[in-house]
Amino acid sequence: MLLSQYTEKLVEAGCDEAGRGCLAGPVFAAAVILPKDFRDETLNDSKKLTARQRSELRRMIEAEALGWAVASVDAATIDEINILKASFLAMHRAVGQLATFPQLLLIDGNRFSPYKRIPHICIVKGDGLYLSIAAASVLAKSYRDEYMEELHNEFPQYDWQHNKGYPCRKHRDAIALHGITPHHRKTYRLCEQLKLPI
Repeated sequence: MLLSQYTEKLVEAGCDEAGRGCLAGPVFAAAVILPKDFRDETLNDSKKLTARQRSELRRMIEAEALGWAVASVDAATIDEINILKASFLAMHRAVGQLATFPQLLLIDGNRFSPYKRIPHICIVKGDGLYLSIAAASVLAKSYRDEYMEELHNEFPQYDWQHNKGYPCRKHRDAIALHGITPHHRKTYRLCEQLKLPI
């Protein structure tokens, strides 16, 4: 895991999102500016970490980052503008909330919609390569998971406490039985049959 190889002088913000593939709930994004001398051996792509590790790293990132912000875009907007544009919008909102204005954005993925006039670099699987993107990944996922756990209390039949809105048999079966909520993404194939393993 590296700090950015692109420049040592510019203020860089790593950006990542969580929840693109979900059937329900918002897409979340985070932007994080880390100190140039920041190091941590456990920080990695949030999907490779346990919930406990993400929780511990979240506290550390929020304490040590020079700047961080988390933002989201709800399901209705995702349906209106599509998930790719909604992911970009969530990142834009997160960057816009940073107290320190970044001079370069490091984006996880291969596409991005420019934000104002800040230069950006897209890095495929960047959350496993660069610390600031990994930090953004941890914040985006941990905040989204927390949000979905709160929604679970209102809609327990969908088991969002465990599946966080992602497609799984229990979630799809609940949609077939109970219908959808205002938090479901209507443009997604909500009741599509799951393929059984051979």
